[in-house]
Amino acid sequence: MAIYECISSSAEETQRLAERLGERLVPGDLLTLEGDLGAGKTTFTKGLGKGLGVTRNINSPTFTIMKEYQGRMPFYHMDVYRLEDSEEDLGFEEYFEGEGVTVVEWAQFIWEYLPEERLDITIHYKDESTRSIKLDAKSEHFDAICKEILL
Repeated sequence: MAIYECISSSAEETQRLAERLGERLVPGDLLTLEGDLGAGKTTFTKGLGKGLGVTRNINSPTFTIMKEYQGRMPFYHMDVYRLEDSEEDLGFEEYFEGEGVTVVEWAQFIWEYLPEERLDITIHYKDESTRSIKLDAKSEHFDAICKEILL
């Protein structure tokens, strides 16, 4: 598939992009989210949640590994950073193949559990307000969504 890149000039712009993406997601969709601390992963996730109809405040699940939100379908927000050295099977497949949408931060620590069809998102810090956002579509489904929201 293809890799798409866009530049966001503000947190609001990042959230709007993610919201448009969230509006188009369907049950079973998996997104990975990478980026340095402060790059905007949580900002992006808040926009996804809004697009999915989540009304609760979304924040990082750093200490709980996963938070579940309800919108037009379940929204699972995972931060698997603390699983770097873990070999424990936590039943990820139940979420990845379930009735909701899953976003995974620090996904490199669980690559072996991830389905091939997913959208890999990387956010790079450019300066105080500017971010580079790369969307790597790993399926035709995500490729079509990326074209719709970016082109």
